[in-house]
Amino acid sequence: MKIYNFSAGPAMLPEEVMLKAQDEFCNYGGTQSGIMELSHRGPQFMEVLATAKQNIRDLMNISDDYAICFIQGGASMQFCMIPMNFLPADGVADYADSGTWSAKAIKEAQRFGKVNIVGSSKETNYDRIPVVRHWKPTENAIYLHITSNNTIAGTQYHTFPPVHKDVPMIADMSSDFMSRVININDFGMVYGGAQKNLGPSGVALVIIRKDFAERANKDLPTMLRYSTYIEKDSMFNTPPTFAIYILKLITDWMKDQGGLGVIEEINNTKSEGLYELIDRSDFYSSPVYPGSRSKMNVVFRLPTEELEAKFVKEAAQNGMTGLKGHRSVGGIRASIYNAMPLAGVETLVDFMIQFEKENG
Repeated sequence: MKIYNFSAGPAMLPEEVMLKAQDEFCNYGGTQSGIMELSHRGPQFMEVLATAKQNIRDLMNISDDYAICFIQGGASMQFCMIPMNFLPADGVADYADSGTWSAKAIKEAQRFGKVNIVGSSKETNYDRIPVVRHWKPTENAIYLHITSNNTIAGTQYHTFPPVHKDVPMIADMSSDFMSRVININDFGMVYGGAQKNLGPSGVALVIIRKDFAERANKDLPTMLRYSTYIEKDSMFNTPPTFAIYILKLITDWMKDQGGLGVIEEINNTKSEGLYELIDRSDFYSSPVYPGSRSKMNVVFRLPTEELEAKFVKEAAQNGMTGLKGHRSVGGIRASIYNAMPLAGVETLVDFMIQFEKENG
């Protein structure tokens, strides 16, 4: 039986990537050693690092105005590194509160300086992206922070806030990184943990505009300065070599698919198939405002929690795992990142139709 893993992260990787890594696991490039055994300063890993960075530049159309960094600690480390580097005691940072992870980012930033919450959807249980036209930004804010896709709530920005030339926009893109075409020039910095679309856990990808990085606080521990990762090419200490190697393989795979434009079209098709079924059903329901629905994490409910538990159990028996909603909100969550093939979503749709017939 073919197993489709709908987990929210760590999430499934492309089968082609897994097979390639398996083939090279004990003998990378004829060295008779795995890549994780080889020196991070040796020619084999240095080539992996350079290719991974170039793939990212090519896929996202990133100019030399931006640095690409690989940082350990996941997105959660970025929650504190950002204000440590950029938020002075007399400054204000703007944050949009659209879910659990943005709330965590806000909490960390408040440890270092003043935070203005420009907009929030907390009062409606994060069922939508806060309406941008109602935001109340700070004049001369140090930066604006958003979370582009909210894994738990199942919401996503489909249009980003307008760019203000004097207020760099920072986006946590952990769960929709490289799932669609964006204009990187609209952002001062984007970042995300790799374990959704980009690879295994253990590394965060940070893309930061160099002139913005130059504004950072210089009086920080070395490992907490963005300048360290820029100046040392993410090699100040031993980087997470295996995670970067898998990210390199995944970006190779993305290029083979035809790039982010093609990947975005496939992601649109996958999410549309699920939402069409949910919307025409009296059995399934979406708690998310239609204009904010995520194309990465499709959340929905059944009439009772008992039916939801039965749905998760029977789906697993039929080869679809990881569908239980986050423990904080319950329900069902189908995470359909880049690696989820269209066939996996079609299998889920067929199961949902049959389950409704038998239990509706």
